[in-house]
Amino acid sequence: MPRSIAAAARILWEYHLVYDELVPSDLIIGLGSYDLRVADRCAQLFRLGLAPSILFTGRAGNWTQGLYPSSEAEAFAARAEALGVPSDCILVEPHATNIGENIRFARSMSPGVARVIIITKPQTQRRALATVKAQWPEISALVSAPLTPFEQQPTANYPLDMLIAEMVGDIRRIIDYPALGFQIPQAVPDEVLRACDHLVAHGHDGHLHAKL
Repeated sequence: MPRSIAAAARILWEYHLVYDELVPSDLIIGLGSYDLRVADRCAQLFRLGLAPSILFTGRAGNWTQGLYPSSEAEAFAARAEALGVPSDCILVEPHATNIGENIRFARSMSPGVARVIIITKPQTQRRALATVKAQWPEISALVSAPLTPFEQQPTANYPLDMLIAEMVGDIRRIIDYPALGFQIPQAVPDEVLRACDHLVAHGHDGHLHAKL
């Protein structure tokens, strides 16, 4: 990969990270995806006593069709159970197909909670944060992810080119979605915009028009 592409991708990666400081909460919400490490992180936080239960949400999106024998949420729940989380501490929402639905459907299943911890892929933390603040404004939400470095985020099913395209597409959504009411507005530094334009110019535009 050309050095300029790698440098631009790392700029987007750093921008998308949030990693709030976590405190005890009412519920951990794991957003379904190709990345089972999200379920691992949810199970770890549960074992640390940061919340009494986990809600996994997700059916299948553009990039997980056929990846699991069931929904993303059910696959994540099975992983968490295998890691020692009791089944009666796990809730499953198997219908959401994007982050907006993840948040809305989780909200409808969580009456009375005051604070949640949202766990997603590292590169979707900022978008998850912006979404929950727009679509679940009354909740206190902390956003985090597996502690995966950039070099280790690609997987066999989701290689580096797809990761870069996803990060590029999410910059466009961060810019466009506030006007649609999907997310709160967020500042996008000029350095990030230039890096995004550089990646698009070199063909990393596969997520620009996908429904995510």
